[in-house]
Amino acid sequence: MTPTTETPSPARPLAGVRIVEISSFVAVPLAGMTLAQLGAEVTRVDPIGGAADYRRWPVTDGGESIYWAGLNKGKRSVAADMRSEQGQALVQRLIAGSGVLITNVAGRQWHSYDTLREMRPDLIHVEVSGRADGGTGVDYTVNAGVGFPMVTGPAELAAPVNHVLPAWDVSCGIYTALAVVTALRHRDTTGEGQRIAIPLENVALATAGNLGFFTEVMVNGTARERIGNSVYGQYGQDFVSSDGAAFMVVALTGRHFGDLAELTGTTKAVAALAESLNADFTDEGQRYEHREALSGLFGEWFSAHTADEITAALSSSSVLWERYRSFAEAAVAPKVTDNPLFSTLEQPRIGTYLAPGLPISIAGQYPPAVAAPALGDDTAGVLGDWLGLSGEQVDALVRAGTVATGLPL
Repeated sequence: MTPTTETPSPARPLAGVRIVEISSFVAVPLAGMTLAQLGAEVTRVDPIGGAADYRRWPVTDGGESIYWAGLNKGKRSVAADMRSEQGQALVQRLIAGSGVLITNVAGRQWHSYDTLREMRPDLIHVEVSGRADGGTGVDYTVNAGVGFPMVTGPAELAAPVNHVLPAWDVSCGIYTALAVVTALRHRDTTGEGQRIAIPLENVALATAGNLGFFTEVMVNGTARERIGNSVYGQYGQDFVSSDGAAFMVVALTGRHFGDLAELTGTTKAVAALAESLNADFTDEGQRYEHREALSGLFGEWFSAHTADEITAALSSSSVLWERYRSFAEAAVAPKVTDNPLFSTLEQPRIGTYLAPGLPISIAGQYPPAVAAPALGDDTAGVLGDWLGLSGEQVDALVRAGTVATGLPL
């Protein structure tokens, strides 16, 4: 651990750790932000002019990236010419001084583990790649090859359906942060660094395997089919109210299922259905197998009641449920506006809004969001703090085009 003057606290357990991030897009930026929210001093190093995600959508009316600001909160930013030998050497010094590098810019010899380890023997080097064989890949291409788009969407649909959430990027980002934390512990106890590789595709493959999607094929010889908005192996279904509001309803347990039948006035009808089908609805698997018939019974009640009536009835039961909402509706709902996870953030160049901090409560508090820098905002400060360069030395590097400072977002 590279010490700084900051004193660790329960809410900032990584205070005193310095990390260099060379990245773009989602996985590694999310990892770096998570580590920063846990107290680490994370410096993102980008090429002069910005990496590929610096102006990525969504953007403000003025063209400034909401996306970039959202994934780089609480970091410091250095802009350097990483194509030049001088720029590479400077960044190498930053990495060696911090002792930790996280990156998804794979295959660059100048910041490879073998090269940097010569400068810092106890280096922690975490590299995210597209595929384990060294091939490239992003969330959406990886997802296409794993199988999820073929079981997403309405049951009658034949074409693949991509989900809009970059699930593997997000999971990979959390795995990356976890890898850094465990490697720091390993280094503290042994004095040794670690070389860690995290292929994005392997994160997706492991998840599909852990959740049984692959095991079904390997053991049972059957593959998962599309079931629309039903919940596989359980009873769960979406319903629409008389005034057009959509609800997702899930009954995981016998109590949930019994309450759903009671509030919809179908207890006797459900019992009669079970008898006619010779089914046992105390068994979750049989509730799933006969979901269409059950949904036909429950659906009549939903279609005959307003959204407010449905909300009141479901709220007084044990049934798991939520009303479908758009991002616009959720953003102004109490789950955001009255949630201590969110705090008011004044983000330069973007505006003032409610921003999430770390979604983990530590000692009863959520570490709040901290504004993201603009590209190169901290170039001079980091070079001074980490490398001891004077203002004149930094100015010389700027004039030489080796680094840049304070570029607009």
